Amino acid sequence: MRSPSRYLSFLSVLIVSIFFLDHPASAQFFTFGTGDKVPAVKQKETVKAKTVRKRVIRRKPRTAKLRAKPRVALRTKKTQRKRAVKAKIRPTASTTKKPRKRRVRKSGLSRSDQVNNGRVGLISGGIGGTYIRIATDLASVLNGLDNMRILPIVGQGSVQNITDILYLKGVDVGIVQSDVLAYIKARGLHRNIDRRIQYITKLYNEEFHLVGGREIEDIRDLEGKRVNFGVAGSGTFMTATTVFEKLGINVIPVNHDQALAIEKLRNGEIAATVFVAGKPASAVADLKGAYGLQLIPVPYDRALQNAYLPARFSAEDYPELVPNGETINSIAVGAVMAVYNWSSDTTRRQRVERFVEAFFARIKEFRVEPRHKKWREVNLAAKLPGWKRLPAAERWLQKNTPEVRDRLKVSFSAFLNENASGDASAQTAEERDVLFKKFLDWQKSQP
Repeated sequence: MRSPSRYLSFLSVLIVSIFFLDHPASAQFFTFGTGDKVPAVKQKETVKAKTVRKRVIRRKPRTAKLRAKPRVALRTKKTQRKRAVKAKIRPTASTTKKPRKRRVRKSGLSRSDQVNNGRVGLISGGIGGTYIRIATDLASVLNGLDNMRILPIVGQGSVQNITDILYLKGVDVGIVQSDVLAYIKARGLHRNIDRRIQYITKLYNEEFHLVGGREIEDIRDLEGKRVNFGVAGSGTFMTATTVFEKLGINVIPVNHDQALAIEKLRNGEIAATVFVAGKPASAVADLKGAYGLQLIPVPYDRALQNAYLPARFSAEDYPELVPNGETINSIAVGAVMAVYNWSSDTTRRQRVERFVEAFFARIKEFRVEPRHKKWREVNLAAKLPGWKRLPAAERWLQKNTPEVRDRLKVSFSAFLNENASGDASAQTAEERDVLFKKFLDWQKSQP
């Protein structure tokens, strides 16, 4: 019969094994009074036990967090998720915020509309010409009036300016030469140009500058020589082509901008260059007689009288090129403020009409210093043959100015004596009548 102490030892080992089964620091062997060695339970957990432990550890913070939130917030979040799923919108933190109320402006227009409604794009001429000076004067006087903003744009001549007025976005008004429509119609560049383009007012006269070397004494001395007509498509190119064709002088035309043309003229690569601009033009005024250059006279030939006016240069205009007390005869063409014939219900038409009213009402501010001298020649009421005036400009003239009176014969005689080449008294009565009619059409404002 076995001893009771042996049973007690076995029972003790069983209890201790069960108690320390999961303990990682359990001894490898447990020794009891009998001296027998009992193997310890290895530190090994089943997959199931590990999974249970991990789930318990993960659930504790989540459960605590959920319990900390009020019940109303849970319902709100669930409701938002359901609505988002129905609307097929991914729930975000922004959905919990109240929509911000948009502030409505008193004018009812956005900031962009307010700025652009007063914007007037004015295409002018190249650097060194008179067009760009006129455009900057308009911006200086009119900017800020009735939220108006004049944007002067450097142009590439009358023909290109007409194309820009027709098609280029952002161009509302352009300055061109008065003979550009006849040039475009003769060459078929744009269809129905008479109905698509109108004019606001005639501005002033632009003089025909012919600059050449000292060996050239008359325009006919350029026969067979290379002459710069300016950039192709420019107003200078157009007028130079017409003038030499009407005078029957065959030259070799080349196309350069004025800065490059002057350099080639000094080097002897070309014989002369043409530049059409209102005097005094800075591109010509910067020249000096020491360079061996001069202004070449252009006669007011019968072939030119249907399209151009007589003009002259004095030492007051170009002191470096004209000796004191002398004058150099030339011709002139009118400068016109042109605009596209927009429909009366369009925003572009309304914008141009506001510009016309502001410009006409302040014409006196342009005739004083420091504005360009050419502003003193502007006659808002002067009419242009072959052009149709913008209705808004015509209405303003009828409302704000008296009826245009005919020039007196005395003023016409003074005009001839001052501008015409040769002896004005030698002209026949018929020739004087033709000139007088043209004088009325191209009349200048007198101070």
